[in-house]
Amino acid sequence: QLQLVESGGGLVQPGGSLRLSCTASGLTLDYYVIGWFRQAPGKEREGVSCIHSSGSTYYEGSVKGRFTISRGDAKNTVYLQMNNLKPEDTGVYYCAVEESPPGTTTVQAMWPNRYEFWGQGTQVTVSS
Repeated sequence: QLQLVESGGGLVQPGGSLRLSCTASGLTLDYYVIGWFRQAPGKEREGVSCIHSSGSTYYEGSVKGRFTISRGDAKNTVYLQMNNLKPEDTGVYYCAVEESPPGTTTVQAMWPNRYEFWGQGTQVTVSS
């Protein structure tokens, strides 16, 4: 059974940085995408960034240039480095896994309902 555990959230001032981690245990898929989503109070869950098993990455427009997604050597740990944080980045950040069609190497969009496995989330609060 695939399980995801996030860590690294916290309270940070605007302009500050945080690094989130997601560890996927029981990951046996050959083609997959590990994504980060976030949900602010009263808003729908939205995609932030993801990384394909091929190594290709994808970022939503609002975080381009500020966030960087990467993975560890074991490939079952994914990091989200968040710099120049803004109050609108506040929310619960979730890690999720989507099984990708065989042979694919890139991600064109992030649709929450395509992700079958989810972590419990970690709170990120950006406030002065």
